[in-house]
Amino acid sequence: MASHFVEISCPPDKLYDEAYKHAKIRKSAGTKSYGHVRLVKRWIDARGRQVRYGLRYELMDKDEIFNNTAPYQKSTSYSPIVHIIGAGPAGYFAALECLIHGLKPIIIERGKGVRERRRDLRAIQQDGIVNSNSNYCFGEGGAGTYSDGKLYTRAKKRGNVSNVIQVLIDHGADANIAIDAHPHIGSNKLPKIIENIRKTIEHYGGEIRFNSRVTDIIEDNGKAVGLIVNEKEKLYVQQVILATGHSARDIYALFNRKNWKIEAKPFALGFRIEHPQVLIDEIQYNQNPRHENLPAAAYQLACEIDGRGVFSFCMCPGGLIVPAATAPGEIVVNGMSLSRRDSPFANSGFVVSIEPRDLSVEKDPLVCLKFQQSLEQKLFEQGDGSQAAPAQRVVDFIAGKPSYNLPATSYIPGIYPCRLDRMLPDIIVERIKLGLNIFNRRLRGKYITDDAIFVGIESRTSAPVKIPRSNRTLEHVDVKRLYPCGEGAGYAGGIMSAALDGQRVVQAVAHRLKEEGLN
Repeated sequence: MASHFVEISCPPDKLYDEAYKHAKIRKSAGTKSYGHVRLVKRWIDARGRQVRYGLRYELMDKDEIFNNTAPYQKSTSYSPIVHIIGAGPAGYFAALECLIHGLKPIIIERGKGVRERRRDLRAIQQDGIVNSNSNYCFGEGGAGTYSDGKLYTRAKKRGNVSNVIQVLIDHGADANIAIDAHPHIGSNKLPKIIENIRKTIEHYGGEIRFNSRVTDIIEDNGKAVGLIVNEKEKLYVQQVILATGHSARDIYALFNRKNWKIEAKPFALGFRIEHPQVLIDEIQYNQNPRHENLPAAAYQLACEIDGRGVFSFCMCPGGLIVPAATAPGEIVVNGMSLSRRDSPFANSGFVVSIEPRDLSVEKDPLVCLKFQQSLEQKLFEQGDGSQAAPAQRVVDFIAGKPSYNLPATSYIPGIYPCRLDRMLPDIIVERIKLGLNIFNRRLRGKYITDDAIFVGIESRTSAPVKIPRSNRTLEHVDVKRLYPCGEGAGYAGGIMSAALDGQRVVQAVAHRLKEEGLN
């Protein structure tokens, strides 16, 4: 039979009452016959006086079968090789796509495997020691492994979102990510899933090389022909996918030195804002405490002030603020949540969009990167040399006065009072203040509270540099056989869009090889 869909709603206390839900499904189905139902989407509707779940079901015959297993092929000594720089979402999904097209992926990753990487995360959290090759941004799984694991994207036109979701489920993610409107895995569960993906890549003949930082890309006659790894080892290459993430500043500097085209790219910058989770629950659900069947409440806020966006970013309900510096001498913060989202705090980026022309009239492709880096170093210099972060109560930020004490926080390295309202250019500070007041009105006057704090600085929202590529071949505009990919190249903004871009780039590589009779 052709697929039919019905939607029902239910209060939180009926979420697991199958008899109640099936009665509503039968009523909604009317005269349509079906033998089996499959839940395909779940969301929370908190717009009315009572919070309700929305559920969308597909009505099916009993004998309908769903098979999403990817047709991976075992690579051989004759398989064309694709070198992939970076083992984040773009790199790993590019590698999986290679296995579908009969290509052999070799991944070159500057950081460590996901298990070994944990030691360096502990060192930055507890001891303030930053390993520039292994941290919250660099290492197996990339920034996505320890950035909450949210799987929502608006990039529907870039590829098959459900395919990426299914790959994650096949490798150990909870099947509910296929039905939730805003799916989330959790930074405690992602490492095992990432490890399982690596095992699949290796099982089918792919290779992953950790502790291998690419220090040069060799070009000959307009084509990428080699890589220098760890400043001494030379690898000959046929095609290279560059999936290094938004914090690989050495790659941007390399392109700039070689006069290969890069462009300054708009990005966003601000702080992490942290509230008690019970406050966000009360605002969003009008419940305190929230019902046990409701997840920690989230929010998404955006407005435009003077032609620039002011918005929440990577909101982490029941989450933690973590240190995301990628080099000694800088302070950077980000957010993450464990799968249960059971921290007593809620945090989110609170950022303002910045255009290159806001910073300079000169055409310096690194202008946004330099601005980003200078602020991270400036905030570090305010502190005691550790990863303790400067913070300010939101009410004091608005009033332009110091915070003489601070509430509790989820940030393990610790916080100290600082005039964050003096740390950023005045125009950015004023937009943040205006945005706070707008969002406060939207959230029933409860968003600005004495318990809300800003922790600085949230500066790695996206890449501040774009590495342009051909719209047709997806190769770099100056260097053939070199494929900029994912967030670091400016073509993605999160786990899902990065994974989709990794797949898309490999499809372009496979198409070119087929045209040349090499695959």
